[in-house]
Amino acid sequence: MNTIAFIGLGNMGSPMAENLLKAGCHVRVYDLNIEAAKALGEAGAVVASSLEQAVEGVDTVITMLPAGEHVRAVYLGDHQGGVGLLNLVSKGTLLIDSSTIDPASARLVAGEAAKKGLEFVDAPVSGGVAGAVAGTLTFIVGGTEQGFEHAKQVLQHVGKNIFHAGQAGDGQMAKICNNLMLGILMSGTCEALSLGIDNGLDPQVLSEIMLQSSGRNWALELYNPCPGVMAQAPASNSYKPGFMTKLMLKDLGLGLEAAQQSQSAIPLGSLARNLYAFHNAKGNAELDFSSMFSFYRDKQQS
Repeated sequence: MNTIAFIGLGNMGSPMAENLLKAGCHVRVYDLNIEAAKALGEAGAVVASSLEQAVEGVDTVITMLPAGEHVRAVYLGDHQGGVGLLNLVSKGTLLIDSSTIDPASARLVAGEAAKKGLEFVDAPVSGGVAGAVAGTLTFIVGGTEQGFEHAKQVLQHVGKNIFHAGQAGDGQMAKICNNLMLGILMSGTCEALSLGIDNGLDPQVLSEIMLQSSGRNWALELYNPCPGVMAQAPASNSYKPGFMTKLMLKDLGLGLEAAQQSQSAIPLGSLARNLYAFHNAKGNAELDFSSMFSFYRDKQQS
């Protein structure tokens, strides 16, 4: 079995790395959060003390990092003298970045990797923490056909659906479009449920009605934002993420940046981004993004 280095062990990265271990892969882990790395060590991973140690002699590197600046620093090196992954790995190493970042950063890293004879794919994920734990994530891959086929052999251990969106950066662009729609959809679902409650409707009954009607959507079916309606949803667990509000805000911001570059009209995406910016600023950054529901309820009660 190939040896995989996993860099970045947050809410998504840790369960992904654990599923690779369960699949029988040899996994080395590295994170600035030493406790997160130690937890994976207890599950059978080899804990690396440095980036250099993590990637030495591995066949595949998977990164799960917060933003484009971190991806660029890890792969290309930073201004503080840090050496980038592209100068540390052996030729033939497959590089998979599952962060959600701007397409330009993904294309930059892919281009620099190609110069060194390395295959890099951007492979952002959809499915949230629950999907990461269950191993049912959707991967949206950008890169060459060869890179995609190679990456698919690894990603099948942690995901259920693996799509080839196109060339480098296209995985990121498809993810941005998906999360733009998700932010709009969740805002609208919260709004509709709140309106029903204000007019005397039972949110459980209203949700069931909309699920069997033309308003049916992913949030109503799997992620209802109203507390008490769906036991397994973050809303019924004090909005424990899940997918944090600050991450939705980041992704909607990426959508606005992409729209500016292509001169695309995204009025609903802009409104959703403003809603999440306000909600985030009110101290909800670490709560699940479905906590947007409280924005409508607090507003009604004020």
